[in-house]
Amino acid sequence: MSFYVLLLISTVLTIVLIRKAYKKFYRDEKLLQGIPHPPGVFLLGNLPLVMRADTLFKKIRRYSKKYYPIYRFSTPYVNIVHLLDPNDIELVLSSTKHLTKSKIYTFLHNWLGTGLLTSSGVKWHKRRKILTPAFHFNILQQFLVIFNDETSRLVEKLHDKCDSTINVVPLVTNFTLQTIAETAMGFSSVIDETGQKKYKAAIHEIVQIVFKRLAKPWLCFDPIFYFSKLAREESRVIKILHDFSGNIIKEREKEMTVETYSKKKRLAMLDLLLSAKNQGADIDNEGIREEVDTFMFEGHDTTAMAISYLLLVLANLQDIQAQVLEEILSVVGPTKVPTYDDLQELRYTERCIKETLRLFPSVPFISRITGEEFRTRTGHTIPAETVIHVHIFDVHRNDKLYPDPLKFDPDRFLPENVSARHPFAYIPFSAGPRNCIGQRFALLELKAALCGILRNFRLEKVDDMYEVEFKADLVLRPIKDVKVKILARV
Repeated sequence: MSFYVLLLISTVLTIVLIRKAYKKFYRDEKLLQGIPHPPGVFLLGNLPLVMRADTLFKKIRRYSKKYYPIYRFSTPYVNIVHLLDPNDIELVLSSTKHLTKSKIYTFLHNWLGTGLLTSSGVKWHKRRKILTPAFHFNILQQFLVIFNDETSRLVEKLHDKCDSTINVVPLVTNFTLQTIAETAMGFSSVIDETGQKKYKAAIHEIVQIVFKRLAKPWLCFDPIFYFSKLAREESRVIKILHDFSGNIIKEREKEMTVETYSKKKRLAMLDLLLSAKNQGADIDNEGIREEVDTFMFEGHDTTAMAISYLLLVLANLQDIQAQVLEEILSVVGPTKVPTYDDLQELRYTERCIKETLRLFPSVPFISRITGEEFRTRTGHTIPAETVIHVHIFDVHRNDKLYPDPLKFDPDRFLPENVSARHPFAYIPFSAGPRNCIGQRFALLELKAALCGILRNFRLEKVDDMYEVEFKADLVLRPIKDVKVKILARV
């Protein structure tokens, strides 16, 4: 075939593809036109809004109120539809057609690869199947020993801070980092304190790099990003993160014995992955590192923020703190190490945890790509391959779903009140097929930590729980410290 024939065929194919893409773009734009959106700039649309990461969190809150139940951001290269109504959210999260995460998560690929958080399709299903047994309730009962031991160490550190005002986030983060390493990874000593600080700082840096890329649209294109100063910064940070997780895998693999792989024994998450690899499952060393990185991040950072906000709430609301302590003393006692059954009996405490996660969801939003065209229950047609943002933070603070939404009211989670509410009106752990695999793990850890802290200390208000300001992040992270005064109980 001559060069000119090949050129002609290539030209025709290019024209066909461009025409097809244009027709889809035009049709999608026409469908989305009916969805309200903030005023835009000529040619750029709402792009300037996305580029201001410092004000983005506050602006999204404002637009969520103004445009409820649905609105969109329109930019030259992507449309983002924001969902706020539980009926519409259910259509996305409960469906197997919309499981793919959006472009935001691909910016994490250099760090997390395509682990459980970022993968989709067959790979996601296979990984979920391998990992689900690691969070069986029998395993959680074994983990409780570690939760209680690490809580005791946290209490010792807090005793050194008595009668002073502290930022609770660093101490709590050390606690959750150690517990996820010991439980899910089976690794008893995470690393020295300097290494912990470097790892935690690197996590914050990598997430900020993601938002810097979003704020500069030209950096969303990999060929441009790879030649940027930000890419070099990302490489430095990722080396810290991968060295940390690689050390955990290496040490755990050394400790593994033939008996550890026995099917008679239930295995921690990392053990399951190593065992699956040895038995010929579709996972290699790179795949194991992906999951370790994913769970070290998700398993400690989100839980650390949940505990921090819980302590903030209890310091603000002395009557609630007193009732939680009363239940703990009644069920567990003043000195006894709590058992799994004890923690299941802490029903008022659990309602307080759930109400804290309503007001301060550790993950403020979820982002997906639609797998097919669908019509929302609020009357809009969303094309396939549209980016969808589900704003958990705004759903949880919606006065149409929660009367007097800023009031802290644990009774919102009494069974009769839960059953009267839309099931997708409360989604701190997401929902549907891609719900958080570790939600029972997190609730158990929260209860264990609270037992140890409240039986030893009284928390007093320093910062107002409603004046905390947040930054744009994958986790609900405060701009400033979360301060609480710690007093020893006598």
